[in-house]
Amino acid sequence: MRFLPILLLLTAAAPPPQLDLDQMKRDVEILSSDAFEGRAPGTAGEEKTIAYLAQRMAAIGLTPGNNGKWLQPVPMVSITTDPVAQISIAGGSAPLTLAMNSDVAVKTQRPQAQVSVQASDIVFVGYGIVAPERGWNDYAGVDVRGKTVIALVNDPDWQTPASGKAAGPFDGRAITYYGRYTYKYEEALRQGAAAALVIHDDEPAGYPWGVIGTSVGRPSIGLDQGATAAPALHYEGWISKAAAGRVLANAGLDLAALEAAAKKPGFRAVPTRLTASLTIDNKVVRSVSHNVIGMLPGSKRPDEVVLFSAHWDHVGRCKADATGDDICNGALDNASGTAGVLALANAFAKAPRTERSTVFLAVTAEEAGLLGSRYFAENPLFPLGKTVGGVNMDIVNMNGAHDGFTIYGAGQSELEAMAAKLAAAQGRKLVPEASPEKGRYFRSDNFSLAKLGVPMLMAISGGELVGKPAGAADAAANDYIDHRYHQPADEYDPNWDWSGVMQDLSLFAELGRNLANGTDWPNWLPDSEFRSIRDRSRAGVE
Repeated sequence: MRFLPILLLLTAAAPPPQLDLDQMKRDVEILSSDAFEGRAPGTAGEEKTIAYLAQRMAAIGLTPGNNGKWLQPVPMVSITTDPVAQISIAGGSAPLTLAMNSDVAVKTQRPQAQVSVQASDIVFVGYGIVAPERGWNDYAGVDVRGKTVIALVNDPDWQTPASGKAAGPFDGRAITYYGRYTYKYEEALRQGAAAALVIHDDEPAGYPWGVIGTSVGRPSIGLDQGATAAPALHYEGWISKAAAGRVLANAGLDLAALEAAAKKPGFRAVPTRLTASLTIDNKVVRSVSHNVIGMLPGSKRPDEVVLFSAHWDHVGRCKADATGDDICNGALDNASGTAGVLALANAFAKAPRTERSTVFLAVTAEEAGLLGSRYFAENPLFPLGKTVGGVNMDIVNMNGAHDGFTIYGAGQSELEAMAAKLAAAQGRKLVPEASPEKGRYFRSDNFSLAKLGVPMLMAISGGELVGKPAGAADAAANDYIDHRYHQPADEYDPNWDWSGVMQDLSLFAELGRNLANGTDWPNWLPDSEFRSIRDRSRAGVE
């Protein structure tokens, strides 16, 4: 996981399955021990991790989830781009050169030793969005095949102070998937573009340019799909706002004026009469990691599936701290979520069998960009049209019981009302997401399945810590981010307060059993960007 400690959820019913807290503590302590070396994919730490998870699933009494096997191989490819590459801009008042790191940060998903785009026409495409359900199409009337598109980050209404469906065409301050930079790349590819650059701006991006620059020259890890690989842009990446302003000014265009125009419905893309050329040399290395899957077949409708997931991986060895410790153990991120999945699996295994199947999934390579969950979703072991819904756990709450409950990306699916009802039964109120513009829903493994139509819930204990001063919950979360997140100090702590973990897992178990014993098919709400995808996947499914 990449941001605040979060907890994600799924399912269960009355009587509630019994959670084994002592075993969960042991699982977190073992998975985050130095012996597992930070659980980086492709290392000895992975071998120990997947062996441990398979052994635990077997001991719980699960059935292997991949046709008699515990593991689903995930082929990956690492591409390291030469950091001295430059983009040459021609056709304007004067030639321009854009340098890696200072002006642009680009990569390719094509596993080739060299990738080249020459004299590609540059087109400014506003926010680069095609959203028919919202009446928006930034590509209307323009042909960008073989061209380089430049798009703005976030949504057109991101500066609206309010959030929600009534706040604007794209939910105001709360970012939608259309605002994510990854969507801009995907839409550019669908439109036939050769390359895509997203204009970086600190506030709508959610982080400064310095975060972007650190990626230059580092390996970019993706899925290795071999001969069946889908097409990919020749290159994609970020351009700094200052560099974008210079490029457009070179064509006699004003970036501020273009931004203002792009916020309005009916915007039309602007050809710049400029061209971009880039040749990049790459080092390509292939490897294989693994998802771990166990299941409990349903008693009446075993082909219908309810899903619990968490990522088992972390970042492995990292920058040493003052004591010389260079193992980022990832106790909270995400040995805790993985242990949560095992705890739910154990509870379901000991309870009466549910009518629908329950699947317990530990995915790899979340830290590299949700790769394990993406591979699982794109190569499903269970038909997505018969996957009822799910909960993903990415860091559980070790700070104690809370008086509230926060749903990330709220206003998207029918699962939210089910979870809210269960939270109310616990005496917890719904607390709005503090920073909806950061789009945390799109940064965890739940998104890989949501993107292909499966309703997935992501939530966290919200509000205040019970019995603690106001602000204590935020202080604890910030302390984790500042001092332990992705650092060697993220280690098992015997002094953690597990009352919040039990509070949240009990809710997830109740929700899961309700789904697994029911006949409902929760859907996305009518104006969700994922609704049409779900409707297509469910069409004709009996």
